[in-house]
Amino acid sequence: HRLHRLVSSISTSYEQGFHAHMAPNATIFKAALHIADVDRHYYDDHTVTLAQHPSETDERMMVRLLAFALHAHEALLFGRGLSTEDEPALWQKDLTGIIELWIEVGLPDEKALRQACGRAKQVCVYTYGGRAADQWWKENVVALERLKNLTVMNLSPEGSRALARLAQRNMELHCTIQDGQMLIGDGTNAVQIELTTLKEA
Repeated sequence: HRLHRLVSSISTSYEQGFHAHMAPNATIFKAALHIADVDRHYYDDHTVTLAQHPSETDERMMVRLLAFALHAHEALLFGRGLSTEDEPALWQKDLTGIIELWIEVGLPDEKALRQACGRAKQVCVYTYGGRAADQWWKENVVALERLKNLTVMNLSPEGSRALARLAQRNMELHCTIQDGQMLIGDGTNAVQIELTTLKEA
């Protein structure tokens, strides 16, 4: 009983903390993820809550969810989002508070990525947006190539738009990852995601 009360207390505090840190007019999405990652030998279910900032598109939110599925771990958490500059889209810390993984989505500032690479053991960026993403890489490739612990992946415009169409306030998604490709579906629609590696750590 004591353990049950402790777990309830922890989950309640987490929920309170989560709601205290999000934008007051954020939209809440919940997703049940069933993950079968053959590449990492990781098979587990996760229930996650996403706060969509008023200025965040469904496309960006779903790329965040995609990144979660690709790196799924019990310690991986969503950052506070677009309203907070010193936190990434997602991050994973060890028990001592050391940042093991820092994940950004979109087209982050090169200086911010340099700082992130100094703070975290590994940094991953998931870019999307077609021509805008290509231009961002062209402008930043020389500086980013120097960051040894940075990985940059690009998602095709077709992939990110198809992902956005899966967005619902309550989602149940099956994610299968094999040979660097991902199939994600809700039982009615399925999306095949192919990521291009622009830079590997």
